[in-house]
Amino acid sequence: MNETLSLEALKKALAQLEKGIEQAGLNPGDELMRDGVIQRFEYSMDICWKTIQRYLKTVAGVQDSAIRSKKDLFREAARLALVQSAEAWIGHYEARNVTSHSYNARMAQQVFERAQLFLVDAKSLLAELQNDA
Repeated sequence: MNETLSLEALKKALAQLEKGIEQAGLNPGDELMRDGVIQRFEYSMDICWKTIQRYLKTVAGVQDSAIRSKKDLFREAARLALVQSAEAWIGHYEARNVTSHSYNARMAQQVFERAQLFLVDAKSLLAELQNDA
């Protein structure tokens, strides 16, 4: 793997997200715990898409012109079998963006639930990236 593609930030972020989800599971209904998971989901998602972008450019040699949007990014990652489902990742990214534009309890719960699905996909991404190391 290219030296510029460090996975340490991704490993740490996913470990923190997983820990937050576990703690929230022990305290159902605790809005502070839920909100902490959402915050961890946000930065974990950001690290994931940035890592995918660096991988596509530095390791896979994908040209910038092939990636004009996040949808293109996730579709290219799926084409290269870096992620299993581009649509799932697009959904994760859209859920991440919802948190920065508006806030209400129902939406927060939906994003919290999405964070749990994301963790599974993000751990799979990390495993794929480590396989290429």
